[in-house]
Amino acid sequence: MGAYLTRRNLLRAGLGVAAGASLAACGDGGPAVPLAENADVKLPDFVPYKGVKPDLPGTSAGVLNGFLHYPKNPAKAFPDGPPAKGPSINFMTLIYSPVPPPVSRNKLWQGVNKTVGTDMNFEIVPVIDYPTKFSLTIAGGDLPDGMLFLPTAPQRPDTLHALFEDLSPYLSGSAVRDYPYLANLPTKAWRDTIYNGGIYGLPMPRLNSGSVMFYRADIVKEKSLDPNPRNFKEFLQLCKDLSDPRKNKYACGDPLVTFYFVMEMLHSTNEWGQKNGRFAWWLEDTDRVKQGLDAMRQMVKARVIHPDGFTVEGKFKDWFGNGQIALNYDGATAWNDYLRAYKPTNPKLDIGGMVAPGFDGGKGSHWAGLSSFAMLALKKAPKQRIEQVLRALNALAAPFGTDAYLERKYGVPGASFDYKGSDPILNPTGTLEATLPTNFATDAPQVLYFPEDATVAPRQYDFQKRAVDVLVNRADEGLYSETDTTLGGTAKTLIYEGPLQGYMSGRSSWRDFEDAMSNWRTTVGDKIRADYEKYWASLHG
Repeated sequence: MGAYLTRRNLLRAGLGVAAGASLAACGDGGPAVPLAENADVKLPDFVPYKGVKPDLPGTSAGVLNGFLHYPKNPAKAFPDGPPAKGPSINFMTLIYSPVPPPVSRNKLWQGVNKTVGTDMNFEIVPVIDYPTKFSLTIAGGDLPDGMLFLPTAPQRPDTLHALFEDLSPYLSGSAVRDYPYLANLPTKAWRDTIYNGGIYGLPMPRLNSGSVMFYRADIVKEKSLDPNPRNFKEFLQLCKDLSDPRKNKYACGDPLVTFYFVMEMLHSTNEWGQKNGRFAWWLEDTDRVKQGLDAMRQMVKARVIHPDGFTVEGKFKDWFGNGQIALNYDGATAWNDYLRAYKPTNPKLDIGGMVAPGFDGGKGSHWAGLSSFAMLALKKAPKQRIEQVLRALNALAAPFGTDAYLERKYGVPGASFDYKGSDPILNPTGTLEATLPTNFATDAPQVLYFPEDATVAPRQYDFQKRAVDVLVNRADEGLYSETDTTLGGTAKTLIYEGPLQGYMSGRSSWRDFEDAMSNWRTTVGDKIRADYEKYWASLHG
């Protein structure tokens, strides 16, 4: 939950449009198996890669490995030569950034193909178009070898059962050891690939620590302020000290994600919570929500939130980068992105991460992110073909510290990047080439590393340690609700963009919010709850 709310709602809406048509084209794959079969699936063994020693060791609780520099002598990922020789492989995936140059003009892509041993063809679809493309491809039946399934894809169990390969014989338990870099993926990331009593995809692992309340450390330092408030009162004062409406300077931009941070102070549920098999959505905790919304009203009244924040979209990153706002709650990977995008024109720019304190003092909480962005499903094919595709994907998961990772992320030295010591620094050509979305097929576990500045990873590491110490996981991770997939996003948006933000700004009453929540329960909420409780019970007996 957090920085990608709008994107996710867009995808929910789009993917629901052609759900019926999509499944109708799946053919007769037979009925999907009962939910209880999922409890018996043996997840892939976890065999951590130990070929490179981190400067900042990760933890089992979810702190990532950190590195100050890239190894001077990267380990050879495939000492026996290209692992996936054979026919070309086609993937369909999405992209958030500009589409990279085609393979004929992309040395990074050419190098990855050479290392893997086959031509990997990526059908790269802009994220806004992916829902429609996904539905049309499923309906048309002409499937690529590997296809990205978002968590919002409708009728997933039936579609997967009818058209895509059960990968359990190749990946379950010790079988995954034939693909050592896939065995290096954390166990938790695999849980969203389980359907129909089998493993139906490969995960795309992401940071456990979720989003970050970023602060402009240079601005905070310039004003001699403390970036670690001990309670909401001190947080509000910090926001006042960072704001100067006369100069169009504000502490915060997006009121909704700022509300998330306030709710972390109040120890709110992260999306869905579970107790003794009973599920509750975070906005159903009305006493806590009322306290959080009243706090947001204080912030609005104090003029610490950008006045356009309630109506604009897509400007918050730029506001943060150019100093119009000093705080921004965003995905953790944005830390490096901000530095790359804005520091070249503002060398003084610096960034830190804030963990929510308790509302009245003491420890707050921090909402965990999803362990995997999505999954890549493989279309049904003979055993030999599946094994070739898995060997290629194993190559795309080659971890940090290897030559294959360096090539996949940075390209060819002298053409795509230049060395600063042992660290690769992308040049303009490499910046374009490196948008090749191999990470939306599968990827290595993420690490903390910023080649341009070795002081960044230790600060990210410190933030992660503090965040993981108070982490709140999502109870719905690894579960499935068709109602939530097809209707949940639209229903949430009606609340978020209506009475929730309306109450913050003073446009709506508390009664408006209560009425909206009552409508949510009767139209979708109770059905989603029942779906999750049924799924949870099937896994926990």
